[in-house]
Amino acid sequence: MRVLFLNDLHDPRIGSSIRQMYQHAARLRELGHAAAVVSVTSDPAQVGVRTIEESEVHLLHSDYPLRFRAWVGLRNARLLGPLRAILRAWKPDVVHSQIVHTHLSYAALTEARAAGAGVVFTAHDSMTFCYQKLDCFHGGPEHGFSLKDYRAYWQKCIPCQRLRFRPGRNAAIRAVLARDVDRFTVVSDELGEAVRANGIRVDRTIHNALALKQHLPAADALAAFRARFGLQGKRLIAIGGRLHQLKGVKEMFRMLAHLRAEFPDLRLLVLGREDVYRGFEPAARELGVADLVVPTGWLDGADLDCAYAALDVLVSPSICFETFGLVNLEAMEMSRPVVVTSFGGCPEVVEPGVTGFVANPFDTQGFSECIARLLREPELAARMGAAGRQRLEQLFTIERLADEFLEEYELALAKRRTG
Repeated sequence: MRVLFLNDLHDPRIGSSIRQMYQHAARLRELGHAAAVVSVTSDPAQVGVRTIEESEVHLLHSDYPLRFRAWVGLRNARLLGPLRAILRAWKPDVVHSQIVHTHLSYAALTEARAAGAGVVFTAHDSMTFCYQKLDCFHGGPEHGFSLKDYRAYWQKCIPCQRLRFRPGRNAAIRAVLARDVDRFTVVSDELGEAVRANGIRVDRTIHNALALKQHLPAADALAAFRARFGLQGKRLIAIGGRLHQLKGVKEMFRMLAHLRAEFPDLRLLVLGREDVYRGFEPAARELGVADLVVPTGWLDGADLDCAYAALDVLVSPSICFETFGLVNLEAMEMSRPVVVTSFGGCPEVVEPGVTGFVANPFDTQGFSECIARLLREPELAARMGAAGRQRLEQLFTIERLADEFLEEYELALAKRRTG
């Protein structure tokens, strides 16, 4: 089978979901299938065919002011001709859409269908019905931050987006998905609930996964990592991923203020771009915790492995809808316990009380207590970390993910054959 992935992002260093795509492609090749990627670059000099993570990647040029995403994301006309040429030359049996809402656009799905391919769409986020990270659903303090109002409607969207609001955007997306997509998958059951609330068919949940590493960081590598960032003798928690206020960075600072009296040796690793962290630094100073924050900058490869392995606890305090949280799996691979947001799909990753804890990040004292318990009780933390590793091996391997998507590919092809 020939599988062509569509993804606006191609650099595996910038996100776990991109790394997963390349791991998925590698697994397909191991099973005797062909797999390649179509993506975009803002640099015209990079246009062409590249090899990334042993995958053939076709890079097209796209660069525009993102305030127009609601328009360009429906149909990026300048990319459709080059995409048609790739489809004709590569002749995929299946086109698997990963992330297309910014550059490749939903019109790419129509092109894939016109080329005769089976079309599988994976929703990694809420962008099929929302313009950004979904954060308007919980109802605020008057609803105890527990409302699940996932439906998008103009009374919510216009005040949020203002001039970026495009009338008819969501209806246009629904029409393309209904007409041109053979199988629609989501990365968590909770995301499926949100997508269905907005009138979009969901065929299946396929949870995210990791390709397990053959070798984990050795003791000398961990010691070198700690020395590099001045972390010798410190307890470590971390927040990771692409930093954004909706990832709960400021809430994490408030938790750190709760924790510092009991754990003066505690440090918070911020595993993300240091220049982005600098925008949050005034809040850390205001809350009196700037001295406890260690911004590592963007890490990948062995450095990222060492960061996870050095932790006592990974924390995912997103105040938006966190669709899955692949960083949680990366910590579980290193047998580290996690404390995650109750919003979105993270509770499907973490087994509460067994591999970590689930808490509401707006309850900073309650969330902090979950972290504190793991810091107080290292035996509990070790037991939960070991259980997390076992859960990862049982439920979240790339082999399982590839097998499930091969079933989806066959269903897409069968649907295409029967019209």
